[in-house]
Amino acid sequence: MAFEVIDKDLLGRIGRLKTKSGTIETPLLLPVVNPLVQPVSPREMERDYACQAIIANAYLLKKNFGEAVKTRGLHDFLEFHRVVMTDSGAYQILVHGDVAVTPLEIVQFQEEIGSDIAVMLDVPTGWNVGRERAQYTVDETLRRARSTLQALTRRDVLWVGPIQGGNHLDLVAFSAAEIGALPFQMCGLGSPTQVLERYLFTVLVDMVMTAKKHTALDRPFHLFGAGHPFMFSFAVAMGCDTFDSAAYALYARQDKYLTDSGTVRLRKMEYFPCSCAVCAKHTPKDLREMPSEERAGLLTRHNLFACFTEIRRIKQAIREGRLWELLDVRSRSHPALLTALKGLRGHRDLLEASSPTSKNRGIFFFDAIDLARPPVLRYQSKLKKWHPPGEYTVLVLVPQTTSKPFHRSREFRRIMKATKAEAVDVSRIHFCVYATPFGVVPIELDEVYPLSQCETSVPADVETEEYVITQVTNYIREGNHGCKVVVLYSDDDAVGKRLLKEAEAACIEGELTFLSSKSEDTTWSKDAVNNLMSQITLALTNRDINDRAI
Repeated sequence: MAFEVIDKDLLGRIGRLKTKSGTIETPLLLPVVNPLVQPVSPREMERDYACQAIIANAYLLKKNFGEAVKTRGLHDFLEFHRVVMTDSGAYQILVHGDVAVTPLEIVQFQEEIGSDIAVMLDVPTGWNVGRERAQYTVDETLRRARSTLQALTRRDVLWVGPIQGGNHLDLVAFSAAEIGALPFQMCGLGSPTQVLERYLFTVLVDMVMTAKKHTALDRPFHLFGAGHPFMFSFAVAMGCDTFDSAAYALYARQDKYLTDSGTVRLRKMEYFPCSCAVCAKHTPKDLREMPSEERAGLLTRHNLFACFTEIRRIKQAIREGRLWELLDVRSRSHPALLTALKGLRGHRDLLEASSPTSKNRGIFFFDAIDLARPPVLRYQSKLKKWHPPGEYTVLVLVPQTTSKPFHRSREFRRIMKATKAEAVDVSRIHFCVYATPFGVVPIELDEVYPLSQCETSVPADVETEEYVITQVTNYIREGNHGCKVVVLYSDDDAVGKRLLKEAEAACIEGELTFLSSKSEDTTWSKDAVNNLMSQITLALTNRDINDRAI
């Protein structure tokens, strides 16, 4: 197997996966096809949708078509000549409790029909099952995994090792580590379908991220049954490279219209918010008046278009370094998705470790949810280890300026001009700006990405304001600045007063001298800057203050 990562953002990545029937680009949706009920043929998917790969159920193929598939070969039988993945019948075990085939029989069948990517017959955990049952599914899946690998006769098929455990995250971690240690070319998370059907996206986040933490990140990762385009971006952001879905067809048969922000019932629609071939030629009223089979076929085609469009949008977001922004937009589609985005904060360390350190574009900061973004976490971690280059005695903290980088702003130039006029020794001053979303930004670092390459919404929400105040006080207490005198310039509003109080408390705790300068007029007005300069001069020249600071 060859898997090459071309670009990445968060845990999401654009990659190229080589199979015996060609190379596919990830992230990739594989539509589920069922020859018994298939309103859009695989041939049409290949021709009209540039579909790179599909997935079929090997158990159902064996049960219903058996020798015909083996004789013609999988690709000819399905009339699809790109990559074909086959599942093993585990979903049927989840629904019916058992299947009339052994694990080794289904392995042999997948090799005989020529699957490009194949899945062993695992035992799915399902949702909300007891501990004993969950443990059994993990153990039995591992036993089957080892016997499957021993039974393989072909080396040109990519095999997926399914991870089980359900909502028992310790079992997911154990299963992921054990499956990850076996020589499967891909790993996949099983049993999410019932979780997704219930919109338990926070549970899905914990399941996927737990599995990712315990498998090799360079191995392609498949998410079984990820059905709706409005959550594809979340799957990709968590490192799912491929996923399959039958929702495009199942929803169509129920007169459900897929969009990137949710599902709409056809009977409630007056207009189609889409310009695909179906929506451009028909109105919702047209479809409602059609025979059910014809209507289902057209809705299936639209739903496929919506799914593939979202995948392309996600890829472009990865290219632009805007995958988090896309998550933010999608999270407003449903409260459960917003809760899931908040849930990603619990896995910020893995997101940070896997995200690029720089991008070719700046970032947008909207609210406190964005405090979980990898650049924010990465910066705070690096700031704790950073040592200012000078031998400073006075730490000066000023609010963010109207332009970036801060040291080139009109406001900061005004301060530097005033220091020259007062003959102040700036070599002893450690200037820092406190700003959303990064907290304290030393002037020496303000051009480091993305400190000056970000746009923030104002005014900040309460949680973000509290975060900045905390970062300021932490820097006073724990920063490697070595200063014994702190001068804080703040606005005379509620936030400024809270910052003033907390900063003074931090100085008392650290036995530092604290001086303050408030902006009672307009921030950065001439009088405000003069007041700041008087405090800086006092900090540098007053013998009593300097004696206390020694």
